[in-house]
Amino acid sequence: QVQLVESGGGLVQPGGSLRLSCAASGNIYGIFGMGWYRQAPGKQRELVAEITGDGRPRYVGAVKGRFTISRDDIKKMAYLQMDNLKPEDTAVYYCTMTIVLMTTTTSSEYWGQGTQVTVSS
Repeated sequence: QVQLVESGGGLVQPGGSLRLSCAASGNIYGIFGMGWYRQAPGKQRELVAEITGDGRPRYVGAVKGRFTISRDDIKKMAYLQMDNLKPEDTAVYYCTMTIVLMTTTTSSEYWGQGTQVTVSS
């Protein structure tokens, strides 16, 4: 099976920075796209950023220019560098990866359990 574990969340003041990490483990043959979503209280989960298997990033909405997504395929890690954080960035952040297992020829999407990011003075 596959497990995704996020880390790096916490409380930060407006204008501060955080770096989220997501580690994948299990019977993994390969990883295609990776992404970060977030869900604020009372709102739907939304895509924040994603990166393709060949390293092309895409950002959504107000995070453009402030967030940077990256990946390390050897370590099976995804990262989200978040700079100039704002109170409206407060949410639970989830990592997702599209993974092919050693035992299959098809890919499936996996999710982490989420990490809380709170931006407040």
